[in-house]
Amino acid sequence: MDRRRTGSGVALAASLLVGALALSGCGGITFGKNTSATPSAQGTTSATDPATTDPTPEPTDPGTVTSGPTTPPTTATATPKPTTKPTPPKPTPKPIPTEGDTLHSGDTGPYVKQVQQRLSALGYWNGSADGVYGGLTSQAVMALQKAAGLGRDGVFGPATRRALQNGVRPQSRIGGSGIEIDKARQLLLVVRGGRVTMILNTSTGSGERYTSQGSTRTALTPAGTFSTFRSVNHLDKGPLGDLWRPRYFNGGIAVHGAGNVPGYPASHGCARVSNPAMDMIWANDIMPIGGRVTVY
Repeated sequence: MDRRRTGSGVALAASLLVGALALSGCGGITFGKNTSATPSAQGTTSATDPATTDPTPEPTDPGTVTSGPTTPPTTATATPKPTTKPTPPKPTPKPIPTEGDTLHSGDTGPYVKQVQQRLSALGYWNGSADGVYGGLTSQAVMALQKAAGLGRDGVFGPATRRALQNGVRPQSRIGGSGIEIDKARQLLLVVRGGRVTMILNTSTGSGERYTSQGSTRTALTPAGTFSTFRSVNHLDKGPLGDLWRPRYFNGGIAVHGAGNVPGYPASHGCARVSNPAMDMIWANDIMPIGGRVTVY
């Protein structure tokens, strides 16, 4: 009888233990010296939050090396090339003037040559007809303008063209042969046998007061009839300026070459002509020693 009671007690105790284990989970009770509950490595499941579990980490590919946050690759930026300034367009070539056009210094072409030839035919010296409207052509045009009583600008415009077409040219006042200097029109005339053979632009005394070597004088070109008495075949340096190849006819007054021969009186008393015109006078011995020079 006692053995049966004892066996029944043991069976009952075992049943109670199984029930307790079922209620406490995996880590509810431990046996041994340490009687405190220790959480398992996977944590406990609470009755109030049965759905909360730690996520199971995905297996790592053994061939993949994880090295923390990955920095996006840097793309090299190309250095910008310096901006090339655009080449400015070439200027449009100036059209070649044709008959009837106004001509200015620097113009070229057949029409310019035609005008030069017509000027030469009338006696307005301008060197050789080369089709280039240069300084000599401007001087000849200015002489034509003076003879026609026009504005003296050296530009071959409509009024000057009409004067050329009409054959305007000055006449000799004295006749015979020699040089005539017309102060009113500022022209130098070469006269042969009473006929004007050559017309040059000139600039005579300005009429202004000036001081030289301590004395004050008026820049005049005296009227009268004179003779060439002295020639200097080089640059003659004087107190009032340099004279190119002068031919003196009245004291210190001469016909000489100059770099500036305007359309108005501008000298100290001499009669200026262009340097090439003075060379031409020498080359043709137009003002020989003893030759007549008339100023009016």
